[in-house]
Order: sequence, then C-alpha cells, then structure tokens
Amino acid sequence: MADERIPVILDTDIGSDIDDAVALAYLLRQPRCELVGITTVSGQPLERARLASAICRAEGRDEVPILAGAEASLLRGVKQPHAAQIEILPRWPHRADFEPNAAVEWLRQTIRRRPGEITLLSIGPLTNVGLLFATDPEIAGLLKGWVSMAGRFLPGEAPGGFVEWNVICDPEAGAIAFDRGPTGARAVGLDVTLRCQLPAAEVRERFTRAGGSLLTVLDAAEVWFRHANLVTFHDPLAAACIFEPELCSWRPGTVEVECAGVHTPGLTWFEGRAAEPRHEVAATVDAAAFFRHYFEIVGG
Repeated sequence: MADERIPVILDTDIGSDIDDAVALAYLLRQPRCELVGITTVSGQPLERARLASAICRAEGRDEVPILAGAEASLLRGVKQPHAAQIEILPRWPHRADFEPNAAVEWLRQTIRRRPGEITLLSIGPLTNVGLLFATDPEIAGLLKGWVSMAGRFLPGEAPGGFVEWNVICDPEAGAIAFDRGPTGARAVGLDVTLRCQLPAAEVRERFTRAGGSLLTVLDAAEVWFRHANLVTFHDPLAAACIFEPELCSWRPGTVEVECAGVHTPGLTWFEGRAAEPRHEVAATVDAAAFFRHYFEIVGG
C-alpha cells in the first residue's frame, strides 16, 4: 500500500560528504520510514555514530539505535581516516557511549528477528555490508531488499564502468556485497546522482526554513562548504527511491566489482545483457521530481 511504513536500516559513513546527513534528516522525517537503526562505517566510526546521534537528538528521535561498525577496509587499511564534520559535536547534544565494532552482529541479529521485513540502505563504503553477507550466507535472503548508493555505470548495452568512492574505499567488500547480496538489489550510481545538485546558498535558505535536525545538518554543511559550493544529493536520492522508486528508471543486469588485474580496483561493471540479471541500476532520474519530494518531506 502507498502509505505502508517500510522498516529501514541505514549504513552510513556520515561525517565526510554532507549528503549522508542530508539523507538521515530525510529518513527521520519520512512518515513512511520506520528507522530500525543506524550503523556507521569507515574511519572514526565511533565519532560518526556520535554525529548521527546529534542529528537524531535534534529531531527528537533519541530512540533510534546507533551502532559503530568497521573502521578499516577488508584488505586495504583505513581509506577514509577522518570525519571532518565531527567538529560540530561540541555544539550539539549527543550520545557518546558507543561500543566499537558492534554493527555487523547487530545487523545480523536484527535482520534475523524480522525476516522479509527490512530494507538495508547502504550509503557508505561497503565494509559492514560485505562482512555481514560473508559471515552469514543466509542473511541476504532474509532482507526485504538492499538499496545502495554505490558504483558508477555507463549507459548503453556494452558492459563498462568507472570508479565511485563507496566502492573504491573497499573493493573487496563491494565485490562480496554484490556477489552475495539479495537478488533484485538496487544500486543508485554516481552517474545518476550527479544530476541532483543544489548550490550552497539555496541549501542554507531551505534548511534554515526546515529547522530541527536540518539546522544540525546545516552546521555540518558549513564544514563541507569550505571546499565545495554545492551539495550533490547522492545519498538522499538512494533513500528516496525506497519510498518513491519511480523517481528513477531502472535497468536490470548484474553488477561486478574489479578487485585485481589490469583495471582500477573498485571499478564497477554492469552487464545489462546478463542471462539471469541479479541487480537493477538507476538509469535516469527526474531531478525536479526528486527535489519536490525531498522538500515536501523535510520542509523548507
């Protein structure tokens, strides 16, 4: 049903690019979202959990479980060591009592308690997700779905692709995730999300009007604006597609991730002519419709 609430777990590297925080604010205000919990990944995962807590608390949502996850990639060390936006934490109340490396086991237990119900939304490096699917081979079949902001895919029928940050940070985890993840998983790639951008001035105006957790997000965005004059809504688009999938058109096929060989580790390949397609990738986006939807949900 159109008004059915969808249980969602968010896996995020919040604190680096500002779009993770922008996506979290959307999920907190989306009336159709039951935010089951948040897991953090990449360098400084405990501090990233505190930043997620600050945004939840600003929205009056302290009940949302937050678990810190993997810091290092599976084989290549810590690829994203710092979460720059945590500098705002002294200005915003937040929890600080997070246990290290608790995310993957919590994911496993939570999904197993609610088989067929939960959609996993991953918007950071795929280390937690890869570990989850590798250590519990049955877990992918217990998800309702998996939506990721990951990869960069060429249009047309010929296979091919480019690198994208969430995959290149941990190519091995990305390869495991797409190989062992659920059939029908959807990937919203960089080539599509780059069409959804707003200038810094408009973000400041809209988020100020929206208030609440968007003010915390805006404070973090000011850290981002020191080296960028716009926000690309990579992760919010992936989040919105859980509730409004028609914002994008989708192509069935199979995603593979390069880990070694002549090409760049982390390069994503999409085979649109696969005999038994396992995934769908976003092919186009109605950017105007996306922004209408996003701000209808969050205000501003």
